[in-house]
Amino acid sequence: MTTPVLPSDSEILTLFEELALDAGRAVMAVYATDFDTATKADASPVTEADQSAEAIILTGLRARLPGVVCVAEEEVAEGLVPAALGSAFILVDPLDGTKEFVGRKGDFTVNIALVRDGLPAIGVVHAPARNTLYAGRPGTATIADVSPQGEIVGRRPMAARPAASPPRIVASRSHRTPETDAFIDRHPGAETVAVGSSLKFCLLANGEADLYPRFGRTMEWDTAAGDAVLRAAGGSTTLVNGGAFVYGKRRQANDVDFANPWFIARGA
Repeated sequence: MTTPVLPSDSEILTLFEELALDAGRAVMAVYATDFDTATKADASPVTEADQSAEAIILTGLRARLPGVVCVAEEEVAEGLVPAALGSAFILVDPLDGTKEFVGRKGDFTVNIALVRDGLPAIGVVHAPARNTLYAGRPGTATIADVSPQGEIVGRRPMAARPAASPPRIVASRSHRTPETDAFIDRHPGAETVAVGSSLKFCLLANGEADLYPRFGRTMEWDTAAGDAVLRAAGGSTTLVNGGAFVYGKRRQANDVDFANPWFIARGA
């Protein structure tokens, strides 16, 4: 397929931020109600917030970046999977951490990422309940304060820190596994922080932690935006064996499209 000509990285990032903030307002509007929760075919929860946020994001992306393929969690759940991706495509998770959202824990995020040549190049992670937005493009990573009205009111650069010893390790709040515990045990004295959604990548990007091991299922839309922010801040994400962690995985043996293998994310 023909890859469309894209705007500059800074223009794409600005668009992602705008759409993530719009989606965040919609998410928080639902959060303030006694919303219902449904269950998808994979047994994961879904709410009106997931659906309305995704609609806002996809409408904006398809109007402003025509021809760029978008892979979005809720569309894929409905069987709407693009036939081809091209060398650059977008991954959307309109509400990562739906379990946290349902449990009213605040650790949920809106995620938009551009993947280029298999790697996450530009990403935005918005945590509307925390009034925070993380953004990254090659060479630049920032953290922004967001007003209760969903407007950016302050921004500062961020960078991953050199690894501490013992390290500070972030782990999933909802998906802790025995393999994760074994990894942590191999780092005596390590401090462990439990947090939900793609915020784990962002803690590394902001120099608040050193390692994020994930020994369990994730999908590409779960990780791409946070991974892009982390890489922009000087961190990295690799397979457990140190191999390249890439995106756009299709037709995998005994697995589904866009499913991730286990990985380890690191600060600087």
